[in-house]
Amino acid sequence: MQRFARLLSGHLKAGDTVLLEGDLGAGKSALARTVIQSLPDQNNELVNEEVPSPTFTIVQTYERKIADVWHFDLYRLTDAEELYEIGIEEAFANQVCLIEWPDRLGHLTPSDNLTIKIEFGDGEEERVLELVGKGAWQSRLPALALSS
Repeated sequence: MQRFARLLSGHLKAGDTVLLEGDLGAGKSALARTVIQSLPDQNNELVNEEVPSPTFTIVQTYERKIADVWHFDLYRLTDAEELYEIGIEEAFANQVCLIEWPDRLGHLTPSDNLTIKIEFGDGEEERVLELVGKGAWQSRLPALALSS
């Protein structure tokens, strides 16, 4: 999963939205954490910083060279309209968004996104990833698959 997250980080650009689906404990936060830690900062250096799950804060932001990364965890969200208050429209337009529990976005779900479905595999540490690209991600997805 970490290898895939590092690979994914090399394909991200400003305005990208990645939707992370999966059961509790499937690895959504771990994937997001590795993506964030794999993106260089403004000085083109990797930053060894803590990347906690934003379960209680709903969103954490990280300054990176390609764009700010907004890591959302919508598990506790009760109404998608609350996301307007924290600037989700700006995030979708100009930043990189990693969104756990994207089903809670409802009508706010961007039509241009990469959905990563994470399922438990046969072994305790094994995970199966299913990637679905919509909008611009449809044409970008083959390059990501070929890189892996």
